[in-house]
Amino acid sequence: MTKQTILGRVTQLAKANINALLDQAEDPQKMLDQLIRDYTSNISEAEQAVAATIGNLRLMEQDHSEDVAAAGEWGEKALAASRKADELRAGGAGPDADKFDNLAKVALGRQLQSEKEAKTAEPTIASQTEVVDKLKSGLDQMKAKLTELKSKRDELVARAKSAQAQNQMMDSVKNINVLDPTSEISRFEDKVRREEAKALGKQELAASSLDAQFEQLDTLGDSAEVEARLAALKTT
Repeated sequence: MTKQTILGRVTQLAKANINALLDQAEDPQKMLDQLIRDYTSNISEAEQAVAATIGNLRLMEQDHSEDVAAAGEWGEKALAASRKADELRAGGAGPDADKFDNLAKVALGRQLQSEKEAKTAEPTIASQTEVVDKLKSGLDQMKAKLTELKSKRDELVARAKSAQAQNQMMDSVKNINVLDPTSEISRFEDKVRREEAKALGKQELAASSLDAQFEQLDTLGDSAEVEARLAALKTT
């Protein structure tokens, strides 16, 4: 996997529109579960690749630092050899002075080589540093997106459970419709009303019977009064 491929995948996943994906899914919960698995796997894979990229960058930085340091050391050696040559030449030791001048030239050549190697590596280091920064940013976005995915999944599961509970409640309520005369409650209410009416009828009937008995007593009283008055007439 190339660095550009890693960067492309990280950027693509980090920019994924979860809501748009949910709108297109037949089963949003299953899709979110699959996305979470894919993101987790891709994050793990990307982390390994980014770690390797960072490792390579650090090696290049170390090599660059060593080249810069080497250039400085070779410069110091060239200076020391040149001063020694000047000292020997001033003392009349021309051949020995030439020898140290030659050493100074060799040191300067090594210095130039180290400087070139350091300079050549600098654009690559700058480019790789930019890539690493983008990869780190992309990874952070992917991790944030993974958190968003998990939150969406939890929210969706909670909403699904709530909707299921509401549907079950509505189904139960629908089976007991107090306004429906064929419902169990209405039938029971009708039965109670009939029993109440029957009791009222019995009370009315009992009251009518009692009134009749009192009327009969009143009739018997009138007859007794008539007989008494008749007897009184006969004795006068």
